[in-house]
Amino acid sequence: MTTTGSGSTYDPPADPVRRATAAPAPGHGPQPRTDRRVALVTGASSGIGAATARRLAAGGWHLLLSGRDRRRLEETASGTSAVVLPADLAAPDGPRLLAQAALRETGRIDLLVAGAGIGWAGPFLSMPHTDIDRVLALDLNATLHLVREVLPSMVTAGHGRVVFIGSVAGVVGVREEAVYSAAKAGLAAFAEALRQELLGTGVGVTLVVPGPVDTGFFARRGRPYHRNRPRPTSPDRVAATVWEAVTEAREEAYIPGWLTVPNKVRALTPRLYRRLLNRFG
Repeated sequence: MTTTGSGSTYDPPADPVRRATAAPAPGHGPQPRTDRRVALVTGASSGIGAATARRLAAGGWHLLLSGRDRRRLEETASGTSAVVLPADLAAPDGPRLLAQAALRETGRIDLLVAGAGIGWAGPFLSMPHTDIDRVLALDLNATLHLVREVLPSMVTAGHGRVVFIGSVAGVVGVREEAVYSAAKAGLAAFAEALRQELLGTGVGVTLVVPGPVDTGFFARRGRPYHRNRPRPTSPDRVAATVWEAVTEAREEAYIPGWLTVPNKVRALTPRLYRRLLNRFG
């Protein structure tokens, strides 16, 4: 029963504030702004975040990559013009400092892919209170605060998109992942509510809901994935879905597509849904 980072092992900087803000050298003034579309990707150290960053780079986006491990971020950025912005989003000022650094670097953010998160596996009754706080702090609270910091510039510009990386756990609820499920369900509800508030602003909201993904996430949380179904998909497939959703301005995307079925069953036959969940959930 351990908490885990979704994108990296934590490599804390000696001076978190200075490192997260990525301030320009004295006398050099603001960094040059770019005419290319700019994407800020969190959780970009590895896994889904890294795969999404590579797909966006191949599509011509200018990337700002954030995570907690500078070395792994630099590996993701290798061969691209991406800017690395290490930050700990769970720190009290983490989201604000990252948003400020990103906007100072490029002057704009056209796309935010919120992929940072951690997991915890085990019975809820044995979950330490500190781990409850850590999962909710990063998977839900930090994401909301980061969106709050980034969104005003998008609304002012009259265009932009926020992509949330959700989870099937937030759709059906997974036993012994109660807090993680709650955080991802909260993220899905936030995405829907925010989408309604942003109507007419030119800013869109996308929720990407993958099933299990073949990354180090399960090993790092302390429990490997052991179910026969759904079978894990690749992070590149999730990245391709993010790309398609952004390109087509889609509001939701499920990987694989049949993961939409549980919600339909729940709406039509709640009793059957509950029986199936009790057996397979």
